[in-house]
Amino acid sequence: MNKQKTLNGSFSLYGKGLHTGLHLTVTFNPAPENYGYKIQRIDLPGEPIIDAIAENVTETTRGTVLTRGEARVSTVEHAMAALFALGIDNCLMQVNGPEFPILDGSAKYYVENIERVGIKEQNAEKDVFVIKSKIEIKDEKTGNSIIILPDEKFSLNVLVHYDSDLLFNQYATLEDMEDFKEEIASSRTFVFVRELEALLNLGLIKGGDLDNAIVIYEREMPQDKYDQLTDILGVPRMDAKKLGYLNHKPLVWNNEPARHKLLDIIGDLALIGKPLQGRIIATCPGHTINNKFARAMRKVIREHQIQAPIYDPNREPLIDTKRIKSLLPHRSPMLLIDKITEIGSDYIVGVKNVTMNEPFFVGHFPDEPIMPGVLLIEAMSQCGALFILNQLEDAAKHSTYFVKIDKIVFHKKVVPGDTLVIKVEQTAPLRHSLAVMKGYLFVGEKLAAEASFVGQIIKNKE
Repeated sequence: MNKQKTLNGSFSLYGKGLHTGLHLTVTFNPAPENYGYKIQRIDLPGEPIIDAIAENVTETTRGTVLTRGEARVSTVEHAMAALFALGIDNCLMQVNGPEFPILDGSAKYYVENIERVGIKEQNAEKDVFVIKSKIEIKDEKTGNSIIILPDEKFSLNVLVHYDSDLLFNQYATLEDMEDFKEEIASSRTFVFVRELEALLNLGLIKGGDLDNAIVIYEREMPQDKYDQLTDILGVPRMDAKKLGYLNHKPLVWNNEPARHKLLDIIGDLALIGKPLQGRIIATCPGHTINNKFARAMRKVIREHQIQAPIYDPNREPLIDTKRIKSLLPHRSPMLLIDKITEIGSDYIVGVKNVTMNEPFFVGHFPDEPIMPGVLLIEAMSQCGALFILNQLEDAAKHSTYFVKIDKIVFHKKVVPGDTLVIKVEQTAPLRHSLAVMKGYLFVGEKLAAEASFVGQIIKNKE
């Protein structure tokens, strides 16, 4: 398992806001484990902090706006994309105004500064949500959609389509977050000339210019109207008959708009609050559907707060039955772990195959065989004992005993034919030979039982 990460130091970026035109400073700071992303308005009384989560998004017109009470911050998606793509889990961002500076319209400078100050690994495990079945959000009116499918890592495919001869169909993909810096970070935001008037009437893009956005002129308009818009942008007047891209810096890639849409998705999905393992397929995405998808994902995560470990029956066990018997004194019919499939710094995953031949089914119950709850707890405790004993050089000379069992919940029956996947986490450091643990027992994707317990490791008598 990967560890959580934060910044190794602080850095600040300066520039004007795309929509307000204000001169702004945003500072990125390290944050403790399990802190997540938070944004602080240091220019407001009380310096309020906004949790950067999907439910706090209140507006998605040409950018993502986060709000808490009277405090709001817009145009956060480029910074969020850089943090998320570079694996930063915990960060406090402080800004002295209502939006982040637009810089050059990309995530380039965020990435460069994150790399400059460095990334610090923390002790807590990174909590990745693994996609195990298709999830789709679709806008029936527009046809925009985002789908996520199971995959071995996080990757994205984006298709954009516009009614434009200059920008019709474009496609962008990112197979590995390691390539974000080179393939996506420098892609800039873009806007169509035909959209400018409406955006200006909404009080937006006051800080927009040809240095921080790609402006696409793809529909001829009257010369006088075109002159008005170029005057507002503060650029020289141009021939209204000549269509094309209006920007000082040429396109970095021919499909730069599609790459920027991919960048925006990463930034908006950072507001889910957890890294994902799955493949995103997005058709004509935008901040609105991005946020709908992020909210839907947060709901799915809440419903699967305790996620079953991935169990591959074809994978060789880390600890087999022979090794288990060398670590535990239990024998049939009380040896309730068949193999160990995964071990982390503070957790272990074990498997128990439940057959009709289990001796307890003879009396529990003859006409409705159900595995006794006390044995489910015993299986979790044996799994936890294996985690501790496997670390001892003279494990065979020690045994573990229950000291306390607490917070037991049985969620579903365990019956013949079930395969139990058991995850036990060590929730506190080992002290005075006491192991504090939390156990989860799954059948398929469903949580069947859970319990907290304390075990004591005692050296056997000679």
